[in-house]
Amino acid sequence: MTRLRHLIVLAPLALGGCGLFGGGHPHTGKDAASGKEKILPPAGTLYANGLAYLRKGENKKASAAFNEVEVNYPYSTWATHAELLHGYAEYRRQDFTTAVGALNRFIQLHPASPEAAYAYYLRALCYYEQIEGVRHDQTFTLEAVQALQDVVTRFPDSAYARDARVKLRLAENRLAGHEMAIGRFYERQNLYAAAIIKYQAVVQDFQTTTFVPEALERLVECYLDLGLTKEAHRTAAVLGYNYPGSRWYRDAYAKLRAHGLLNGVAKPKRSGGFLFGLF
Repeated sequence: MTRLRHLIVLAPLALGGCGLFGGGHPHTGKDAASGKEKILPPAGTLYANGLAYLRKGENKKASAAFNEVEVNYPYSTWATHAELLHGYAEYRRQDFTTAVGALNRFIQLHPASPEAAYAYYLRALCYYEQIEGVRHDQTFTLEAVQALQDVVTRFPDSAYARDARVKLRLAENRLAGHEMAIGRFYERQNLYAAAIIKYQAVVQDFQTTTFVPEALERLVECYLDLGLTKEAHRTAAVLGYNYPGSRWYRDAYAKLRAHGLLNGVAKPKRSGGFLFGLF
């Protein structure tokens, strides 16, 4: 991750050499912050200043310098990289809303750029790093999932896609955890129908997450509490087939036994090792 950031920041230097930064002439333009007219340095100088600020960790100043290039030199050779690095500087400042805005502009204006993959990836990180716990609103998680999926779909062979796949699994696990938290709450309130909807959503929509075995077991609980023995029996069979050594299947098996519903139900297997321990 750090290596990739460094590559994108240093790439313009490798393309042209430091001597290019001094090119151009001063320009009368608007201050990006105040909107007042002022004499601006050449585009290359502003861009070089932005890079220097980035290296020193002065991200606010870096963002301002790159924004000056965008606003006042939109057709210069520096503008494209400035748009991207403006987003990067705001990401480092953790001003994710501004960063996403800058990155969206870059993506819209330069969809075929060699750096588009990085722009998509960085935008996904802006959402991903705002994900909160399972008991909080999951708007950012949903946005992160969509943005990470964009990276995987559009740039499947890139290094960014490899990391995006990992983060995508974690984000989906967070969404599943959120559904489970709501389902458990409903179940504690004896609102079994509402709990069933949440548990079914986990089983159907988040099949690769670690919450599926628990969701199946809790479905068995709810069905038994509602007297829906056929549904409980069928769900336990699915749980036993897919997670025969999990503690969740052992719990479901014990509940079926307590209700005299073990006919045709396979006995739990011994733990399958570390992975089953997760369930």
